[in-house]
Amino acid sequence: MGLFSKIKEGLKRTQSKLFHEVKRIVTSSPKLTGDSIEELEYVLISADLGMQMTRQIIDAAKKAYETQGKSGDDFFAIARNEIEKSLTSERCDLAKSDGGLTIVSMVGVNGTGKTTTSAKLANLIQNNGQKAMLAACDTFRAAAIDQLKLWGERLNVDVVAGDYGSDPASVAHDAVTSAKAKGCNYLFVDTAGRLHTKNNLMKELEKLHRVIGKQEQGAPHEVLLVVDATTGMNAMNQAREFNKIAPLTGLVVTKLDGTSKGGMVVAIQKELNLPVKFIGVGEKADDLQSFDPKQYAQALFPDPAEE
Repeated sequence: MGLFSKIKEGLKRTQSKLFHEVKRIVTSSPKLTGDSIEELEYVLISADLGMQMTRQIIDAAKKAYETQGKSGDDFFAIARNEIEKSLTSERCDLAKSDGGLTIVSMVGVNGTGKTTTSAKLANLIQNNGQKAMLAACDTFRAAAIDQLKLWGERLNVDVVAGDYGSDPASVAHDAVTSAKAKGCNYLFVDTAGRLHTKNNLMKELEKLHRVIGKQEQGAPHEVLLVVDATTGMNAMNQAREFNKIAPLTGLVVTKLDGTSKGGMVVAIQKELNLPVKFIGVGEKADDLQSFDPKQYAQALFPDPAEE
């Protein structure tokens, strides 16, 4: 299955809901009326596109219909264009340090898939001909350490781990030392899931970042927040709060294949100006994909003539 096919398949639930509802509204009312606009707003917000993006799409549609006499089916093209425009960023690619080793800290709440995502990112890097390493810094859960080790064995990626309950900053320190010694290009640090309200855990994350920052200038070079798409706009709150404490450089959105709320990707990027770097559209190692704004917009709002 090709890249676009995977993204389209992953967003099937979101796209199906959007497509059929929007199609119904614009078919019954090819001209934009007060009632059809209200219905369209409801559908877009229900898909968690957010108020800002919804307003941008509606405003663009009203302008196009008034000035160019557009028809109902053109609404899809307008929505697609506005979403692609909003999501396009020069920062979508994974950062690369000038110093040789790029350190990526993976953060977020429990259950979003941080451990699995860390392993999949390492796999992506190695498939591109570079060398990656994993650091098991979620020392609060023995299962997380074991899970990362299993992924490492399966994908042939080195994993640095300590004992259950050990100091995460100490594990990170050892991992940086090992990654540099082995000439790795990337080190992915799997941190413990934490709520932004847990002050002690947030201080621990700050300590971990401080320790690796002393070892490698500018580290961590990326702080990626992993969010679960099925939580919808709760992911927005997580991004907002984490960004205050551990300034984020990007997002990884997982479980897009299990939600009808795929629009939250757009809403978060729109409000926080955080680039979406990767999306997860399945369980397999290669189901984590680099984010492509154009393909994402096409998957959400396909051309009705092609459906």
